[in-house]
Amino acid sequence: MDKNPYRRVLLKLSGESFARAGERGISMEEVVHIARQTVQAAAKGTELAIVIGGGNILRGGSFTAGNTAIQEATAHSMGMLATVINGLALQDALESLGAQTRLMTAIRMDGVAEPYIRRRARRHLEKGRIVILAAGTGSPYVTTDTAAAQRALELGADILMKATRVDGVYSDDPEKNPHAMLYRDLTYQQVREQNLRVMDATAISQCMEHGMPILVFNYRREGNIERAVAGERLGTFVGPRRDGQPAAGPA
Repeated sequence: MDKNPYRRVLLKLSGESFARAGERGISMEEVVHIARQTVQAAAKGTELAIVIGGGNILRGGSFTAGNTAIQEATAHSMGMLATVINGLALQDALESLGAQTRLMTAIRMDGVAEPYIRRRARRHLEKGRIVILAAGTGSPYVTTDTAAAQRALELGADILMKATRVDGVYSDDPEKNPHAMLYRDLTYQQVREQNLRVMDATAISQCMEHGMPILVFNYRREGNIERAVAGERLGTFVGPRRDGQPAAGPA
């Protein structure tokens, strides 16, 4: 078997991936499904760090809508704590399958997780541990998409992979528009100019500035996390132009 093209991968999981479609909370069936795919991918030798969202429990950015009793910064802090709850669930699911893990948080909570320290996180990855990164960046008004972009750059990842419920990036919402077109390759500029729903604008800008490629793919298809990490052609690849040509993903 050919060697994986990616030595180190940053995988971004939304909080919604921890719940059944249309529901909230945590479904351990869904979490174990993700964990099983993740363990299979890591078994091929790629170092995996995972940034998780918390929208299945609480989305800080929208929690204050119509609610004047709580400050927006406080709501964002609550959202960050929701990602820690998801991180604990994912950690146990991974370890039940035999994986070695570390849960690291941007907000110190020593009783349940290690503090995020870049050098320590890199060392865990080098030792083959799956590193779960929770609590975003530790600051309000910053999405977990941006946290994923920042951690991918800090940890020297080869690519940022965003796992979604659809097959990649579409010209429109495929669940509402059956004629929406699936893009296979996009440049950062195309994502920004067409306002495509890949990641938030700050995350795209960070990846664009530093040349961090992004792969958006459907994690719900069995084995897709392993395939993506192995460099198989799936989903939508977002990257820089190469010699004036459109971006292209791994062959």
